[in-house]
Amino acid sequence: MSGRSGRLVVVGLGPGGPGYLTEDSRAALESAQDLIGYAPYLARLPEREGQTRLASDNRVELERAREALRRAAEGRRVALVSGGDPGVFAMAAAVFEAMETGEPAWRGLDVEVLPGVSAMLAAAARLGAPLGGDFCAISLSDNLKPWDTITRRLECAARGDFVIALYNPASRARPSRILDAFAILSAALPPETLVVFAKSVGRAEEQIIIADLANADLSQVDMATLVIIGAKGTRLIERPGARPFVYTLRRVS
Repeated sequence: MSGRSGRLVVVGLGPGGPGYLTEDSRAALESAQDLIGYAPYLARLPEREGQTRLASDNRVELERAREALRRAAEGRRVALVSGGDPGVFAMAAAVFEAMETGEPAWRGLDVEVLPGVSAMLAAAARLGAPLGGDFCAISLSDNLKPWDTITRRLECAARGDFVIALYNPASRARPSRILDAFAILSAALPPETLVVFAKSVGRAEEQIIIADLANADLSQVDMATLVIIGAKGTRLIERPGARPFVYTLRRVS
């Protein structure tokens, strides 16, 4: 079968329940012959007769991408699954890295990236509009880049007065990185800077914790947590009997 007859779709599931899945992504998942992804993400999807599943560990992104490209080159309809948005610290970049360094024929494949709801957007919607001004996203994982690079980016983001969304803040393998990151931020930002821990957004165990930089309880942070660090223009609106709204001014004086 011609390698050009297959198709690879990189799908973002969103951060939690099925309500975050776009209709385009839902259709791509239903029509795929092969589903490939990190095992917990595949576990979110219903079993369908005739579909093949290939689940793997979270540290084999390039291997997953190569397998997806190989199967598409064999003429199969493949859906490669990511959490959140596949282009934000996820599988889309791995696919194109594998394509650039892999078989020349892979460049002729039909590959499409379907957007999903990223964790920072889902968390922001729960809060109000904390990303209403300029913001940046930084992954604290040093599996694929040196910690010195992360340190430099945190310092620059703090000096630049960006709202900062921190992905991959802590894991069993690197439990202290969130402590290191907050030490850097605390040296550059006022102690009253707003901090939000958005845990498991969209799932039954969802939890939103609002604090400030000086009093944030970092023991609350795990890999299911999206951390948002406010900027000078980030505001909190107290509400009687309800969680405060958090938003960031669009104008900067």
